[in-house]
Amino acid sequence: EGEKCLHRLNGFFAFAIYDKEDESLFLARDRFGVKPLLYSLDEDKLLFASEMKALFVFGFPRELDYEALHLYLQLNYVPAPLTVFKSVRNLLPGHWMKANGRQVTVEKYYELPRPNTAADKSLSYESAQTRLTELLEAAVQRRLIADVPVGAFLSGGIDSSVIVALAARHTPHLNTFSIGYRDEPFFDETRYANLVAKMHNTNHTVFSLSNDDLLDNLYDMLDYTDEPFADSSALAVYILSKRVRKHVTVALSGDGADEIFAGYNKHAAEYRVQQGGLANQAVAALKPLWDALPKSRNSAFGNKIRQLQKFAEITKMSPAERYWRLATLASAAEASRLAPPAPEGGAFKPPVSEGIGGGGGFGAFLRADVELVLPNDMLTKVDRASMAVSLEARVPLLDHRLVEIGLGLPARFTLGQRGKAVLRELCARRVGADHARLPK
Repeated sequence: EGEKCLHRLNGFFAFAIYDKEDESLFLARDRFGVKPLLYSLDEDKLLFASEMKALFVFGFPRELDYEALHLYLQLNYVPAPLTVFKSVRNLLPGHWMKANGRQVTVEKYYELPRPNTAADKSLSYESAQTRLTELLEAAVQRRLIADVPVGAFLSGGIDSSVIVALAARHTPHLNTFSIGYRDEPFFDETRYANLVAKMHNTNHTVFSLSNDDLLDNLYDMLDYTDEPFADSSALAVYILSKRVRKHVTVALSGDGADEIFAGYNKHAAEYRVQQGGLANQAVAALKPLWDALPKSRNSAFGNKIRQLQKFAEITKMSPAERYWRLATLASAAEASRLAPPAPEGGAFKPPVSEGIGGGGGFGAFLRADVELVLPNDMLTKVDRASMAVSLEARVPLLDHRLVEIGLGLPARFTLGQRGKAVLRELCARRVGADHARLPK
């Protein structure tokens, strides 16, 4: 069926097919960018690979891409189609490429449905919950199919707990794995993971790490990073994958839930800005106070001050500016102090965010996250860390049918009283009400 075969696939992939009859090469990447596909094209050759170092042996020009560097300093990762080198590009998720002689064509084969605030106002919460539960259970069951040992990451949070609860129904004695931080109790959630494992009778293993363990694995992790990438949790995922691989070959992961079901604090902030009100005005008016107080992600108080300061800042921005500020850790001005300004009219196009706050409603914000943050940060992190040790990490929540329904839900179904309302409801039924109320 040619390139139409892609519509029949449900899962992750990056592949190449060479047709020796017409000497053409067909390359394709999965819908959401779970798997990477890098390429380098010049006058006489097309190189492609799943990691940068595989291309290094061909000696392509290693000229720094200053647009990529500038974006990296804002985002803490390099967004596709850019890489840190001008001569190497990332095929975007949901795209295919065909090379026939010197003619190269790139086309999009998959696009997320556009959010529509007017659609399905009659949809009940109960029917949405039922449909999502059916799809998620089917997605988990499908991804348990393997001829090698299968396990699951179990952080203790809502996403992985729901995946484990569903998987345990379809496989006896599921292997589950958690990572704990004995030197950093603020970040340790293993007590919640242990409760879930006991409830569902899994073969549970906890890896308790010290700060020395993190340092001991840092340089090994950097060997697989290939270009600047500053999501520090990549180190923990690498150590977890390394230890899990001694027990199983495939592991289920809960990635994707936050982007699809509005699980981040920035989603609650965006929704609150769209709603307006006196409380917003009060937080904005107190910005000088938030600026003066100490801020840190490493304590509940410091993190709350950090959030209030950022919220006060975004209330005065346009929807598109607001999305970019919430997606970045540094401003363009701050990045320019460290590197030359990015060139005008570069190759990177920000995700569709013009619908945010307008006709696209809250769904436009989530859609932008699925196009930017999910493939370039979260999925890149897990793929590099797991593939470094030959562990296959499968993501049931990124079954495209589930994503499409999840992104089409009204904000009251996803945010509710707290983020990921529909997923919390499922967690309450399958794991327990107390567990479903856990904070991010």
